[in-house]
Amino acid sequence: QVQLVESGGGLVQAGGSLRLSCTASVGSFSNNAMGWFRQAPGKEREFVATIVRDEDTYYADSVKDRFTISKNNGKNTVYLQMNSLKPEDTAIYYCAARSGFIATMAGAYDYWGQGTQVTVSS
Repeated sequence: QVQLVESGGGLVQAGGSLRLSCTASVGSFSNNAMGWFRQAPGKEREFVATIVRDEDTYYADSVKDRFTISKNNGKNTVYLQMNSLKPEDTAIYYCAARSGFIATMAGAYDYWGQGTQVTVSS
């Protein structure tokens, strides 16, 4: 059983930055695809970004050029650096893991963290 623990959420003004972290309790982390999703009140969970290796990443159009996903395999941790934050980025952000290639559908992921709240004020 893989456990994922997110941290780094909080309240920030529009235009500001936050870095989310997600640490996985799994031995073979390097070959797992890791993803970030978010869910705003009253909306469905949506894809944000995913990574297998540093050169193998994919982003939602809404966050491209503002967010950066990265992995530290030695620490079993995936990061989401969020810059130029907008009020519409406000949501609970979830970390997810799956074996194999990157995927953008939430249903493709096997393990989920508990979520961390990100609030961007205007």
